This record gives sequence, C-alpha cells and structure tokens, in this order.
Amino acid sequence: MDAHTDAAPDTSAVRVVHRHGPCSPLQARGHAPSHEEILERDQDRVDSIRRRIAGAPAISDVARAPEGVSLPAYLGTSAGTTNYIMTVGLGTPARNLSVEIDTGSDLSWVQCEPCARCYGQQDPLFDPARSSTYSAVPCGAPECRELDPQSCAADRECRYEVIYDDYSHADGTVSRDALTLAASRTLPSFVFGCGHDDAGLFGKVDGLFGLGRGKMSLPSQAATKYGAGFSYCLPSSPSAEGYLAFGVGAAPANTQFTEMARGPETWSYYLNLVGVKVAGREIGIPPAVFATGGTIIDSGTVITRLPPRAYAALRSAFVRSMASYRRAPALSLLDTCYNFTGQTRVKIPSVDLVFAGGTTVNLNARGVLYVSTVSQTCLGFASTGDETSVNILGNTQQKTFTVVYDVAKQRIGFGAKGCN
Repeated sequence: MDAHTDAAPDTSAVRVVHRHGPCSPLQARGHAPSHEEILERDQDRVDSIRRRIAGAPAISDVARAPEGVSLPAYLGTSAGTTNYIMTVGLGTPARNLSVEIDTGSDLSWVQCEPCARCYGQQDPLFDPARSSTYSAVPCGAPECRELDPQSCAADRECRYEVIYDDYSHADGTVSRDALTLAASRTLPSFVFGCGHDDAGLFGKVDGLFGLGRGKMSLPSQAATKYGAGFSYCLPSSPSAEGYLAFGVGAAPANTQFTEMARGPETWSYYLNLVGVKVAGREIGIPPAVFATGGTIIDSGTVITRLPPRAYAALRSAFVRSMASYRRAPALSLLDTCYNFTGQTRVKIPSVDLVFAGGTTVNLNARGVLYVSTVSQTCLGFASTGDETSVNILGNTQQKTFTVVYDVAKQRIGFGAKGCN
C-alpha cells in the first residue's frame, strides 16, 4: 500500500491508519492493548486535557537542560494515547517516518541521531547529517521566539521540551527540513523538533505530529501552501484506512459547518454543542448546560465526554430504547453495556449531536456503540464527572465522517461517509 495519496490540486492528502491494525507500518501492530487499557489511557488523556485547560499541570512548568538553561516545558497530553498514524517523508533525500497525529498538540517532533536516550522505535532514527536540506533553528529566529524567548542552549541552537502527564518527555533541537506529504508535494522549510532525549510510552512510532491551533503545528505551517485548513477521516475499524488532507477545497458536498468557538486556551479547537437527540427526540437538556465547560473536538480522545446532566439524560433515553436487550457488566468507564449473544439483528437508536447554527451530526450504530465483544457492547459516551469540565467530542463519534477544520473561515464541518 502506498504511503501517500494525491487529492485535488489545491490539497495534499496522506493515508491515515490505526496504529494496531493490519495496515499499520508498525511491526508490533498485533500487540494491541486490551479494551480496559484503551479506556484507562483515554481517561488519562482526558484528565491531562482538563489540567492543561485549567492551567494546573501535575508537574513543573520549567525543565532544566543539561547546559543549565531553562527550557519551556510544553505540557502534552498523556503519551501513547493517540490511535492514528501517518507516514511522511522528512529530509532530502526523504526518509519515510511513521508518526502519530494529534489535534491536541502543536509542535511536531521525531527522534534523531545522535540520541543520548531514546525509546525503542521500530525504524532507524532520523539522521540530520544525511539530509542536505536540514538546519537547526537559531535562537534569534521567529520560530524560536514563538516557542519561548529563553529556549536557547549553550551552542545558540533553539531547544524545546515536551513533558507529558505520565512523565514521558521529548526534548531536543528545534529544526528545519523538507517535509514530503505526497508525491512531489513538499513543504521545503518545515519546523519540527529533532529529539535527542526522549522517553516514555510512545510505542514504536517515530514521533508525533501536532495538528493543533498553534503557529508551529503542521496545519499552520502548511497554510502558506494549501490555505488555512485541513480535514481528516478516521477509519471505522483498525483494518480500514482514512486520510489527512491539507486545504479545504475538497470538502464533500454534504458537509455541514458550525462556527468555531472561543476557548480559554489556544491549542484546542472549540465548537458549540447545544443539544443531543436519541431516536430523533431531544433529551431535554438546555444549551446552557453544554456551554458551562465548553466543547472541544479531539482526534486522540476515544470516548465523547458530556456534562453529567446531559450524559444521564442520554443514557436514560438510550436504556429505554434498548429495554428488550440483555444488560452486561460495565466496561471500565463505560457503564451502559449489553450482551447481544444469540441476537441475529439488533436495533440501535440513532444519536444526533446538535451544534450551533443547526448543524446536526447523525450517528449510526458505529458512532453510538463501543464494541468490546458481542457479549459486552457499550454505549460509547461517558460523563465529564462535573458540570464545569470541558466536554470532548471523541474519535468514536468522528469515525467515517470527513471532519473539516476551515481555519480561514473559523468553522468546523462534518461530512458523512467520508471513508469506510
């Protein structure tokens, strides 16, 4: 299978696969975590997002570099919690690298030679010395000042550090090189982190590419070539394929848009969730309940989180519609599960997510359920735990939709049946 896929002339698209699926380039793809582990990591990620938004990290804001200078410790979401990877080419000649993608991160990074301490990735480390277009970003460059005016090492190269809530970390030199997204489609001066000291639960991937709102994210850097926007379609199962595309010219004709909302921080994408329907009927929760904590859309969170009042109403309506089916034990944070053993046909009520302006995302069974086994299939939503926490639209509810981030027009769109 080709790593790159061409899209319309004003876009560039890259194939996206599940890290544990048969299409994954990672040899360890068969060693998938259990559903309990997936959901535990998902809760870790949600807790991390909440702390970042609240401005109350669990660890120090500033780390110390070996040279004794202060480095900005950018707080990342929990390591190893994202499920989707893409393959890109970095350097000249291009080296193919398999990296996680994450809308909750800005700075992209890969592991590089020489590496004082690196986790065990599958591929050889990226070697800057073998790329004719590589350069380290100097301290005085605007990109370095964007990260932090103090992020300089003794050799006057710009430095970075990302610290995750589980104490995983990635740090090294802020760098610049050619990035190939698709055949003959290259960003000649892509800024990224060249990691020389990385440790943690990253699995076998070569690094992480940030899709957040910050100036250093991949979409922000690609905007000069493709326009301010990107889209993706997350596949329905680990054995299917999706894509990540830059530029919004190829948005499907059936895309419904809702405006981006303002949030308390700058890296996440906010939107206004105003209601939920089950089987076509409103669950009776006023829009103000969703507005208290705000709502973000996140590619790395698995399970959508709703305010306690809204989740309780959703669950009650769902349980009423499912009264004829046998219940099953809870699965980690999922408290509403069913045993469908022996059932030849199961009727699942639709769930609609209603956003400002009337945009309605109609979820079928794939977006409503989280399937562990046929004997334990659960409602794929959970409570935020308190009414003031941020709501999160997770990837279970995003699968197979083309999700369009039209940054230029400050809107987010959803197009059904974007991929399998």
